Amino acid sequence: MNGTFHFLVNTYRKDAIDAALETVKMLTAQGHTVAGDFDAATHLGIRAVEKSEFANCHLCLAFGGDGTLIKAAHLCCHKGTPILGVYFGRFGFVTQASKDDIKGAVSQLIQGTAIMEDRIMLKTELVRQGQVVASLHALNEVAVQRAVTVRMLTLRVSIDGANLTTYPADGVLVSTPTGSTGYNLSAGGPIMDPAVEAFVLSAIAPHTLSARPLVLNPNCKIEIVLEGPTDAMLSADNQTHLHVLEGDRLVISRSEHVTRLLHVRENDFLYKLANRLFWSQHLLGDKS
Repeated sequence: MNGTFHFLVNTYRKDAIDAALETVKMLTAQGHTVAGDFDAATHLGIRAVEKSEFANCHLCLAFGGDGTLIKAAHLCCHKGTPILGVYFGRFGFVTQASKDDIKGAVSQLIQGTAIMEDRIMLKTELVRQGQVVASLHALNEVAVQRAVTVRMLTLRVSIDGANLTTYPADGVLVSTPTGSTGYNLSAGGPIMDPAVEAFVLSAIAPHTLSARPLVLNPNCKIEIVLEGPTDAMLSADNQTHLHVLEGDRLVISRSEHVTRLLHVRENDFLYKLANRLFWSQHLLGDKS
């Protein structure tokens, strides 16, 4: 079977471009069809496809770090198109493969033996004066944060209609297990195995000692209301940014979309923790 493969590339990294070029040559030599977004197409000399058509392929190949893979997720999640993230970044907790893994992963996909990992996502509705004015989907997290000119926000949080608390804080974020190693980790939230189905609610720089990260049922509905005259920003995976006004409601729930990742190796998440967080160096030090 001949397949169609679409490319995304972090074009600020020469090593990512070089690896993508090698992959384009390999796939075209095998009779497959290749294309990319406009940025990748320009650097790789392949056909460009519109964003609305990008998910119409057998596999998306994302060469870069987690940011490149998240961009791929936003382009592909509505159709469940599989993604292979090839690691050329800093941390790379979500990317699955090195360039040496590409040939084998493509072969498994073509042969129908590839294993997929479905990662849960968040859906956020911005409700203003009773009307949904925006709907966003996120693989990692959704965050509402103060604007740079604002000293502090007051955010009222409820879960499934029950009032939970009011945070005086710089913001609030809700993370998926996939995003637990991102902004959530910086905000003091727990690291979760991406196979777990749960969400984490965390206050960002809270002005209270009682605020603690909360692990929640992924089927719950989280509502956040901005209180008081102030200015805040809503972001989804740091890809989309919207202004939030006083009285606006954010309704956060499990998305109907998933991000489908091509499985490459067993215990990949544990391997990344040990190496990206330098835990393996501590182990080696203890052994010596």
